[in-house]
Amino acid sequence: MQQTALYNSHLANSAKMVEFSNWQMPINYGSQIKEHEFVRSDCGMFDVSHMAITDITGIDAKGFLRYLLSNDVAKLENFGYGKALYSGMLNINAGIIDDLIVYYTEFGYRMVTNAGTYEKDMKWIDEVSQKFQVELTKRNDLSIIAVQGPNSITKVAGLRPDLAVKLTELKPFMALVVNKWFYARTGYTGENGLEIMLPSIDAENFWNKLLSVGVTPCGLAARDTLRLEAGMNLYGHDMNESINPSECNMDWVVDLSDADRDFIGKAMYIKYKDSGVKYIQSGLVLEGRGVLREGQKIYDTHNNEIGIITSGTFSPTLKLSIAMARIKPIVETRAYVGIRDKLELVKLCKLPFVRNGKILIN
Repeated sequence: MQQTALYNSHLANSAKMVEFSNWQMPINYGSQIKEHEFVRSDCGMFDVSHMAITDITGIDAKGFLRYLLSNDVAKLENFGYGKALYSGMLNINAGIIDDLIVYYTEFGYRMVTNAGTYEKDMKWIDEVSQKFQVELTKRNDLSIIAVQGPNSITKVAGLRPDLAVKLTELKPFMALVVNKWFYARTGYTGENGLEIMLPSIDAENFWNKLLSVGVTPCGLAARDTLRLEAGMNLYGHDMNESINPSECNMDWVVDLSDADRDFIGKAMYIKYKDSGVKYIQSGLVLEGRGVLREGQKIYDTHNNEIGIITSGTFSPTLKLSIAMARIKPIVETRAYVGIRDKLELVKLCKLPFVRNGKILIN
């Protein structure tokens, strides 16, 4: 079982540790709900060092990523160094191998992928890279601390007065690289924030400095409820290798603007779109009784099965049970979910449920 550089810090802050993708990670520090609420109202921090950082260099780095990924890294050059791009990595059948973020930097490209998919990701990436002159470097020397919430940048800037102006002015999906520290204006909570990649030898000291200015440590449980409220997919639940991007609200990360660019899965993706999308992603809000959970079946008002819940939880912000679901396209605004042998009424809605602290559903 692997441990991050912050393992002892988690124990010192009374974290409840669990196994997650062969890592020992904090699930909470006492109250998942309070951690969730701190991120929505103030500022929280997450150890996400279990995620994989890979630097990609070489003369074919750009061409390699243009072929490997559904989104087009070529457009990053329009924004300059530090620009980030969210993308899918598809198989030949247009199923999603993983979702990831890639950054355009002075030294090449930096890619951050999910912990639970690391081995299969790297096997696939290594296989594809054989056709290109590229070098892949796994950055085991780095940790990642995500500082998220409306006051997150202000608090980080207070610890780095030399960078305060640059951090405050940093735009979404841009990164500031200073020495070996990488401040990215990205996150997985639906709130303003930074994902900071830093040398692991500096991680514990920086974590303690964040604690000293009132940043609340948060675990995986709060991260999950926050991302679900924000309508963000979780790999292995809302998407996987059998799911087409159209079925999980990821069409926007499939770039077809350059007709001459080929990428893995392109032909099958276009074929699927041309044949008519069979499933879409929808938000659900429970109007009946119970809690919405992954795997529960969904029925239309005529009792026809139309889909399944892919992620579900009680929303601390809405004080309601919510879910993300994969369903057949329908015109109704209400449906039913099977909960404990009963059909409970749900409202269908667009995602996200919450963004930047604001409730977006009626």
